[in-house]
Amino acid sequence: MSKELKTGIIALLIIALGIWGYNFMKRQDLFSPNSRHFYVEYKNINGLSEASVVTINGLQVGKVDAINFNTKPEKRGTLLVRLSLEDGFQFSKKSVAKIYSAGLMGGQNLAIVPSYEGEMAKSGDYLQGQIESDLISSFGEKLNPLQSKIESVLNQADSLLVGINQVLDKKARASLNRSVLGIEGTVNSLNKTMVSFNKLLEENKVKINVTLDNTKKITEDFSKVSDDLAKADIGETVKKLESTIDNVNSLIKGIESGKGTLGKLVSDEKLYTNLANATKEMEELLREMKLNPKRFVHFSLFGKKAKPYNEDNNNKNVSNQ
Repeated sequence: MSKELKTGIIALLIIALGIWGYNFMKRQDLFSPNSRHFYVEYKNINGLSEASVVTINGLQVGKVDAINFNTKPEKRGTLLVRLSLEDGFQFSKKSVAKIYSAGLMGGQNLAIVPSYEGEMAKSGDYLQGQIESDLISSFGEKLNPLQSKIESVLNQADSLLVGINQVLDKKARASLNRSVLGIEGTVNSLNKTMVSFNKLLEENKVKINVTLDNTKKITEDFSKVSDDLAKADIGETVKKLESTIDNVNSLIKGIESGKGTLGKLVSDEKLYTNLANATKEMEELLREMKLNPKRFVHFSLFGKKAKPYNEDNNNKNVSNQ
């Protein structure tokens, strides 16, 4: 073998190794080339680069071949990403190519979110593109509205302080200081009152305990009385009382209707008049016997005659003896 042939073979090997190394650095495998190519349009690729990994359900199935600006006039400014995928997995044209963060240290990969509805995707088709917010971007997106709200609150607080400073002149501020001092004095007085109250409670602790014991005893006695009342046959007593009242009512009705001696005495006016006259005559008879006893009983050893009846003395209630 000539020296020139050896040199040519070595040069070809070096060129082949260089091509293989270049493709290896770009994560391309010359021994198992990808057979399908797809395109995705993005307005922002968020740091996606050529040779970035393409995955389906977390499994690496391809890579990003190229990223170029779209040459179509109506889509000027958009980026066109070319993907190379293996043939082992089928999905429809409605599938989504989503750019996502590969880790906290940076780097972006592309994941195919497969869909199985509709026509299956073929090499050269366009897929829908999406960008998944990474942790920092998501935090920034949530922080921006919060920052706006904080700035708005600070502006309002600043305006409020300015308004307070304008309203509270020197005289108002002095009055406010006096009010604060007054409140402080009130709090101090309240503290002193509480100390005195605690001292009073401590000094009368024994008396308070005795009072509580007496109260407890009274409560217990009242409870016993309540038990005795509950045990007593109050219902039977009430029934007897009602029966007695009914009897009294019947007796009163009998008296009112003139039944019995008492009823006749109450209702018969003639009997009442006769009884009253008899009483009056009995009273006059007793008075006459008292004033002129000899008129009714005469007894004399010496034959002395009794004095005659004197009506004038009798009317004057004077004895005729």
